Amino acid sequence: MIVQLAGNVKFPLTLDASVWIFDDRKVEFDKAFNSNDEQEENPEDELEKASNRWNREVYQQKLNPPVNKSISKYERKKILDSTYVMNIKPFLETAEVNESATAALLETENGEEEITLDTLKDGYFLFAVEGKPIKEDGPLHFYFGDGSNKNTPVKGITGIKIK
Repeated sequence: MIVQLAGNVKFPLTLDASVWIFDDRKVEFDKAFNSNDEQEENPEDELEKASNRWNREVYQQKLNPPVNKSISKYERKKILDSTYVMNIKPFLETAEVNESATAALLETENGEEEITLDTLKDGYFLFAVEGKPIKEDGPLHFYFGDGSNKNTPVKGITGIKIK
């Protein structure tokens, strides 16, 4: 489940896609490829959910000692039933891609596939199907940001090398 992000970066990263299910930056698969109008509404919804969660936590801490109850039963059930993707852009920013970089190699079990750096930044990695990590043809599948390869993603990604 570990994927290396290395190559023409200042700080190579080791990505563990099995913990992304708990990351607030994940996006439901179906929502990732919706039109721009619908995507613009989504950040506000996420912000409102985060705000409500924060308010619950602050209120709880005033009344009781801190207890890990940040995810409601409904949210937990939804997490375990949904299919999720993650955009790689925040990880590329953390790795600090060098200015000379122009492309990325997606290393798979069957070889390598080269894509532009912009395509990588705009794309999504599928990491969970119905709340479970991808075991077969995993740990990651890559989808273009526009969803044009929705039926034929790059499967079995085991490494990302920036060129």
